[in-house]
Amino acid sequence: MLPEKLSADTIAVHAGRPDRQAGAPINPPISLSSTYHAAVEGEKVAFAYAREDHESGVAFETALGALEGGHAVGFASGMAAISNALALVPHGGVVVIPPVGYSGMLAATKSLEASGRIERRVVDTTDLVALASALKGAAMLWLETPANPTLNITDLKRASELAHANGAIVVADSTFSTPVLTKPLDFGVDLAVHSVTKWIAGHSDLLLGAAITRDEQVLEKLRMGRALSGAITGPFEAWLALRGLRTMPLRVKASCASALELATRLQGAPGVASVIYPGLPGHPGHAIAKSQMSGGYGAVLSITMSGGVEAARELCERVELFTHATSVGGVESLIERRKRWSLESELVPESLVRISVGIEDVDDLWRDLFQALNRLN
Repeated sequence: MLPEKLSADTIAVHAGRPDRQAGAPINPPISLSSTYHAAVEGEKVAFAYAREDHESGVAFETALGALEGGHAVGFASGMAAISNALALVPHGGVVVIPPVGYSGMLAATKSLEASGRIERRVVDTTDLVALASALKGAAMLWLETPANPTLNITDLKRASELAHANGAIVVADSTFSTPVLTKPLDFGVDLAVHSVTKWIAGHSDLLLGAAITRDEQVLEKLRMGRALSGAITGPFEAWLALRGLRTMPLRVKASCASALELATRLQGAPGVASVIYPGLPGHPGHAIAKSQMSGGYGAVLSITMSGGVEAARELCERVELFTHATSVGGVESLIERRKRWSLESELVPESLVRISVGIEDVDDLWRDLFQALNRLN
């Protein structure tokens, strides 16, 4: 049991470790077993079959839950976490979603609507007046802040209040914030979801997702849904994710600082039409981001290119240090034109380039971006 009121930096290092015993390891071992010895019938045991739970998964969930201030359930991928969260909606229930967000969520809700499983209402969640109207009769409000890839900022507290007034459960995809910057449950959100693949694990070497809640009924539904869908975390992936989580605060803070510096330098850079980053005072959601994000404004920034689609493509191809690839949250910096993906929101500009800032030296990153921009002009 950890002392109360520890910082995220300390929790990340100490949560989820085995009990302190002489001669025992300080790290949890990888539990490579699919089944466990049975107990006497009628007696409860911690583990029976690894599709339901295992030691490595519990160690990771304990640490992540401590960071978020709730109970965590790990899933085989971020999409598995999203799918199980959406499964909480009753058949035919209304789900209010933003028009821009993670493309997998947009595609999943569109597919569920096409099959008659849910009804979607698409609304700008940053517009609280429009949101209040859309929430009438809704079963779930889905939030994402900062939103991928346009970095829209939604007021979690006010949006949650509006949803609860209408009897809707609130889910927030907090992947871009991580528990280091924002704890959605503290703002009234019922369920936070993460692509653990990104900053939590942080090394671009695994697929994992998670959902965190303080509601015991929601928790049990998630665990049952995971068991029935077979979306359990692999022991090795859970162990790797826990190892990555230990350094997450350091990585996130370093990347946030570099992202702010790059966003500032990119303003007025050759060929750049606009810079989108919540840490810039000119961002429309800057004040809200400042109030609900602590320690930084995220490690992702987006730019639009004055030369349009071709300039965006060429920028991604001419960088030498940045890696032209999808995803975010690794120690390496990544860059890509988001509309190259057919599932991306129609509201995302064709010339938008998303940049995930890693932990490299910021001056090295800037020189690479600047040389690539100069070669376009």
